[in-house]
Amino acid sequence: MTINFKLLDMLRRGRSEHENHLIDGLVAGRVNRREFLRFGSVLGLSLPYMGAITGAIGLNTAVSGRALAQTPGGTIRVGQIVPAAAIEPVKLADGGGITTISQVGETLVLSGKDLVARPLLAESWSPNADGSVWTFKIRKGVKFHDGTEMTAKDVAASIDRIADPANGSNALSALKGVLSKGGTKQIDDYTVEFTLDAPNGGFPYTLSTDNYNAIIIPANYDGDFESKMIGTGPFKLESYTPKVGAVFVRNEDYWGGQVLPDRVEISYYDDYQPQILALQGGQIDFIQQVPILQAAGILNDPNVDMMSTPSLAHQQVHMNTAADVFKDKRVRQAIALCLDRPALIQGLMKGKAQVGNDSPFGSAYPYTDQSVPQRVKDVAKAKELMAAAGMGNGFEVTLTTEKYLEIPQYAQLIQNAVKEIGVKINLNVLDQGAYYADAVPGNSPWLDSDLGITDYGHRGVPNVYLTAPLLSTGTWNSARFKNKDYDGLVAGFIGALDLEAQRSVASKIQTLLLDETPLLFTYFYDFMSAARKGATGIEVTAMSHLMLKDAKLA
Repeated sequence: MTINFKLLDMLRRGRSEHENHLIDGLVAGRVNRREFLRFGSVLGLSLPYMGAITGAIGLNTAVSGRALAQTPGGTIRVGQIVPAAAIEPVKLADGGGITTISQVGETLVLSGKDLVARPLLAESWSPNADGSVWTFKIRKGVKFHDGTEMTAKDVAASIDRIADPANGSNALSALKGVLSKGGTKQIDDYTVEFTLDAPNGGFPYTLSTDNYNAIIIPANYDGDFESKMIGTGPFKLESYTPKVGAVFVRNEDYWGGQVLPDRVEISYYDDYQPQILALQGGQIDFIQQVPILQAAGILNDPNVDMMSTPSLAHQQVHMNTAADVFKDKRVRQAIALCLDRPALIQGLMKGKAQVGNDSPFGSAYPYTDQSVPQRVKDVAKAKELMAAAGMGNGFEVTLTTEKYLEIPQYAQLIQNAVKEIGVKINLNVLDQGAYYADAVPGNSPWLDSDLGITDYGHRGVPNVYLTAPLLSTGTWNSARFKNKDYDGLVAGFIGALDLEAQRSVASKIQTLLLDETPLLFTYFYDFMSAARKGATGIEVTAMSHLMLKDAKLA
């Protein structure tokens, strides 16, 4: 590797201490190219600039050429599960709603499949010295579907709206302790400043597609989104019928360039199998998400292209640490030791997942400590722990969960696995609406159950996973986990602007969670979609966004 020090020195001039420390790590080999691109994007370094740095260090890679113009036209027909609630950006919380709203609405930042944060409605961003204040430059020339220009006023109003507890936004799971109402300030027509509750090294992801409530809508939004669905996206609403479907037409004034499809038609289904039959029968062209078990029937269909998107999505098992049966961590550890993770991945997930180690730190994250011992099945050890906890004769408990993807089958596998240590599990599988209910303690089987399984969508950084279900003050803390040491470690991890510092703290968090075991993270699953053979230009996120601007059918 030959380093052009003259060019490198020139590129480093005027850069912040944190930016130059990251470059130092790349030069010294402590940070690899992928980690540099990913973490540099969070700090606000542009992809061309980072390309120049890697080039100066001798890590050049090929750069793709400009895409050629294509002939627009056609209709893309999409199958999707019925949204669980109204299509409303402030309170949106399910895959059906996210797929629908992503046709018309956009966030400031795109969280890429490679975990790199890319500009969307924001052109750039940068933190102050400690990451407690972030400044975003807003893209100029973007129009809402009603013809008005999007400005910093709309951005500030949109984010302040979801940060206001009075509005009950699902985004509070990501914003609590990060950004409070009043922390967003318009500086000028195209600049917004975010003053955070505490330093946060991954804040751009909070305003990205990872936070599906953070779409930018007009400042004068009155709450009636379904009637017009005014946003900045590549498609405009033509019609919407709750529980039936939605039709969108091309936005001719889209800021992001040529939009290929004339129309997008989304049809809602109560289950997955009818969608698969509709795809095979030619009634639809694309299924946004297919459960891996049900996808087995079309994996070898010559008329179907399967799309597999690796992700950090997972199906989290919580144990109420305040409940009599789970208050001793040795019992929780015993439950964890009953599960054969490689067998779950090969059987339940058909190999389309990566093993988890009972913390949010999946192997794809650059700061995960891969040296932390992997938990494996050990029934003998589990029995010893149960006996030591005074539970040698076992106990009976109800596992409450949602009818979603592979979760009911996962629940049955857990039910069978723990029989070996004398634990009897009764299953209570609810539809999603009943399971989440009001999503507040006291009125939500999800948050009120002693044992449960909940699906968590992909995130480019683990901050939501670390805070909402695990902090003592977490909004989704169904495990009732309260640990001051953990809270302090998470504050240190989230506040760090330095990749190497985050790695050090992550290792301590992984070790602590393995010991306490309030939650089980047994696997991180791939997001599976299915398309008609020959369809191109379809992009998805593992959070259920569907981007069809460049979609084209064979």
